[in-house]
Amino acid sequence: QVQLVESGGGLVQSGGSLRLSCAASGRTFSRYTMAWFRQAPGKEREFVANIWGSGGSTYYADSVKGRFTISRDNAKNTVYLQMDSLKPEDTAVYSCAADVFRYDGGHVSPYEYEYWGQGTQVTVSS
Repeated sequence: QVQLVESGGGLVQSGGSLRLSCAASGRTFSRYTMAWFRQAPGKEREFVANIWGSGGSTYYADSVKGRFTISRDNAKNTVYLQMDSLKPEDTAVYSCAADVFRYDGGHVSPYEYEYWGQGTQVTVSS
């Protein structure tokens, strides 16, 4: 069982930066692939990025590649999402998710993840 708590959301101007954090409970954090998803009003939940348990493998949605960076600190049981060059279309509720997989790569569907945080709002003004 893993409990996830996000923080770091807020209001930022277009072109600005935010860093989201997701703190996880439990002693086996390094086994979990961690992911960030987002959901804008009236839209389906969308994959943003994920990172393998060891932190050696990452994967990004094309829409955020080159602007967002996912990282993790296994000693702190925390995963981060550094968001730079933010655009109004990045406005959404951002949620972190976790699950254990046999292999890295892919895992972009929200249905693949069992554990979810409550989400944090990110609003980018133009």
